[in-house]
Amino acid sequence: MPDPMITYSETETKGHYSATFDGVDGEAYLTTSKLSAATVIADGTVVPDSMRGMGAGAALAKRLIADARAAGQRIVPLCPFVRAYADKHREELTDVIQW
Repeated sequence: MPDPMITYSETETKGHYSATFDGVDGEAYLTTSKLSAATVIADGTVVPDSMRGMGAGAALAKRLIADARAAGQRIVPLCPFVRAYADKHREELTDVIQW
């Protein structure tokens, strides 16, 4: 399965990652809230049925983590999916996840 195309948009207080696959209907997304310049909250992840099992949620979580690392930010994983992903990769993510 090819990687999804991920785009990011933001406002002053919110962030929105969206993922699509060529030839697949729907859009998966992950929303964030900016707590401060150094901290973002992963609010929620939604993956439509048409994308289940394709790795869209993991790809969104990885992109959020990569972006936070690059910006020197910490992530508060309130979203159950991001929290489960972070817990599964806890040792690799100690620098970016704020428990």
